[in-house]
Amino acid sequence: MIQLDEKMLRQLQMIQMEMLVEVDRICRKCKIKYNIIAGTLLGAVRHGGYIPWDDDADVALLRPEYEKFRRACKTELDKSRFVFQDHRNTKGYRWGYGKLRRKNTLFLREHQEHMPYMQGVFIDVFPLDGVPNNYFLRSLKNFECFCVRKILWSKVGKIGDKNFWKRQVYKLLDKIPEKAVFYYYHIMVHKANEKRSRMVRILMFPTPNSEYGYYRNWYENSEDIVFEGKVFQGIKDYDSYLSFKFGNYMELPPTEKRKVHPVSKIKLI
Repeated sequence: MIQLDEKMLRQLQMIQMEMLVEVDRICRKCKIKYNIIAGTLLGAVRHGGYIPWDDDADVALLRPEYEKFRRACKTELDKSRFVFQDHRNTKGYRWGYGKLRRKNTLFLREHQEHMPYMQGVFIDVFPLDGVPNNYFLRSLKNFECFCVRKILWSKVGKIGDKNFWKRQVYKLLDKIPEKAVFYYYHIMVHKANEKRSRMVRILMFPTPNSEYGYYRNWYENSEDIVFEGKVFQGIKDYDSYLSFKFGNYMELPPTEKRKVHPVSKIKLI
């Protein structure tokens, strides 16, 4: 495993910045609404840029905007530098959301070395889908999302999980045809967007809050926010969002929690 030092981490962040700028360029040109979210938005508010130990960047779009962005990438993306991946255009891609990757780089997460697609430096591009307004139904939806996500994760979990018995379970889950899993996922997406709900979430990514979702209106109301000297779209009511997600978000975490994820292989420009 490679532990990124401060210099290498900063190089990584600057490559990710190229991709954030490209997302913003495409979205502004095509009138697509997106938001920087999670640690990226927190970094913008608290640090004016990257959280010093953060090694990723996240953007999110409500489902209709995500589909517009996917289509726009086919004609607008600078293909000399970037590639957009999701399960619909990349064989063997196991995640229910997209990644924008930088060509001519390499960034291998631990236990994902065997995945059969280009693995360059990336930012995550998340679609947001509706979840039930009723709390009990939302908790059931969370369990459904968990089950489907674990099936998709099985290709990694059968190798990387530290628990022997869990690895055996993942080996069984990995026998479920990928095509069938994504067919079911598409049904989930369709049902999630049949009518407008008060809350949304990334279906194929953990939502570890007690509400099992986030308020839709946060993502519908954006404003320009500065991140690393560049202007991006961010959640206008960032205080409510960041308080909901992180609690006292202006307080720095203890030193032992300021961790950079180790990688198995990395090549930067």
